Amino acid sequence: MDDATRVVIVNYNAGEMLLRSVASVLASLEPLRLIVADNASADGSCEKLRHLHAGDPRLTIVENDQNLGFAPAVNACALDASEAFVLILNPDCELHEGGLARLKAALEKDTSAALAAPKVVDREGRPLRGTLRSFPQPGKALMTASGLWRLGRWIPLLRGVECLDEELPDQTCRAEAVSGACMLLRTRAFRQLGGFDEGFGLHFEDLDLMYRLRSRHQFCLYVPGAMATHQPGTSSRSRPGWVHWQKHLGMQRFFHKHYAHRYSRPGRLLLQAGIWLHYALTLPLAGLRR
Repeated sequence: MDDATRVVIVNYNAGEMLLRSVASVLASLEPLRLIVADNASADGSCEKLRHLHAGDPRLTIVENDQNLGFAPAVNACALDASEAFVLILNPDCELHEGGLARLKAALEKDTSAALAAPKVVDREGRPLRGTLRSFPQPGKALMTASGLWRLGRWIPLLRGVECLDEELPDQTCRAEAVSGACMLLRTRAFRQLGGFDEGFGLHFEDLDLMYRLRSRHQFCLYVPGAMATHQPGTSSRSRPGWVHWQKHLGMQRFFHKHYAHRYSRPGRLLLQAGIWLHYALTLPLAGLRR
């Protein structure tokens, strides 16, 4: 296993954002191999990539003849990696200069850590929700879904899943969960888990991976010295209703997989009802985000 990094980007109609994401990776001085797995995009992304980066031996474009979904596409490109590290990057996420090197250094320093993620910010440099977070235990998930988490800075019992901006550490630290938009993993750890759980259609497969790592006493690192800019939702704007549905299916699968055994049958039914009530109440907002 060599010391290079395999970078995997799964694309579905990300357009210009994909080009920026790829450019940010290829600007790295770290040894790497970049694989763009295209899930049957119709926006000409692959043709533009070939034109812009023709002849760059680090770039491979895999064109799937159908939309395999995120988890299967990543697994197909990452589980056979000979490189020591795998970076999974969203097509609407740009890694800042030196980011990959800092993520690798953090994993090399902490041998109990299997995953490292940067500080993820928006175009204005503001930290995005989820850049550092906890696992969505039902109580915390309820606070987040209801909006009461915003009062958490004054009432700790109301804290939700995400860390408050003013509480984000400025030094590398261990975390329950981090942003799935940009994750550097030890290839061996990813392979030992069998990669992503392909039962997740879209969303929550990253949290599930982090949860399974923690159950094996392997940890995530939040590395604020590395940064990435993320513009969420680029690939999902053309189908917001479907994405919203998939997000709640993922939420349901995560809770059933990791928390259901802690509750009686009435408790499980109540949790499930809460998930789909949240889906119904927020569906109109999902359509407005197009």
